[in-house]
Amino acid sequence: MIDPVPRAAEPAESAPTHRIRLDIAYDGTSFAGWARQPGERTVQGEIETALATILRRHQPIPDLVVAGRTDAGVHARGQVAHFDLTDEQAHALIQPRRGTGNKPKPPLPVEVYRRVSGILVTQPEIVLKAATLAPAGFDARFSALWRRYEYRIADTLAGHDPLQRMRTTWHPAPLDLEAMDAAAATLVGLHDFATYCKPRPGATTIRTLQDFRWRRDPDGVLVASLKADAFCHSMVRALVGACVAVGEGKLEGSRLVNLRIERARTSEFKVMQAHGLTLTEVGYPEDAELAIRAVETRARRELPEE
Repeated sequence: MIDPVPRAAEPAESAPTHRIRLDIAYDGTSFAGWARQPGERTVQGEIETALATILRRHQPIPDLVVAGRTDAGVHARGQVAHFDLTDEQAHALIQPRRGTGNKPKPPLPVEVYRRVSGILVTQPEIVLKAATLAPAGFDARFSALWRRYEYRIADTLAGHDPLQRMRTTWHPAPLDLEAMDAAAATLVGLHDFATYCKPRPGATTIRTLQDFRWRRDPDGVLVASLKADAFCHSMVRALVGACVAVGEGKLEGSRLVNLRIERARTSEFKVMQAHGLTLTEVGYPEDAELAIRAVETRARRELPEE
């Protein structure tokens, strides 16, 4: 299936654009992930379709650049994306409609939010939380300092709430919170996480895992909180799965570090299901440091020499 929406080419440096930041939440249950895919329903595809509608007379339609490309079934409360509008497109969006007299022109982000939200009301799994004019140097993907995810597990100590079933994984045995939390702490730092990532050709698996801990919420549900500069494919679900194996008593906590050092995929733990995972927040530096951060992030990661 050929994508029917015309795509914008990379803008020339001299072409003035207006970069819009979108803050987005979504229930990923019925989506084939974030990224646009021919013949599949995706979050990016639905939002870009909304943009295509409001810009149908002013093509090409801009592409969305996202902070974290979530997999099929993964949710988000704090996803961030951006897109660029040309001067012509921005001017067209804020022009008062006929018959409204001399009504003042609305701010561009306000009009983008109003129009896109008005279309997404037919897609209740997606909520546009905010639309703002991005500061100079902002890039939703490359300017990010960190991403934070949470993974929810209801074991037999927590009980199963059917109303939470689409964002919580059920586990049929009790899990040892203290052992899981201690094991998670051993993985924090700048490392090659090849053991815990699904390999992609040409992609590095070196990441800085800034924080990884476990807690029980008041309802007894186990919640893993992970924060890193970035996550490679399936990394969060693999790290959680390794800790679950520790919590079950199937793995020693110290084994997680050894597995990381071995840098090879293993069958000693299972990668967890997608629906327990939520992208909760993306962090950015101060405005003056956005462009510098983007340059740093584009550089290929390397481990320091020992």
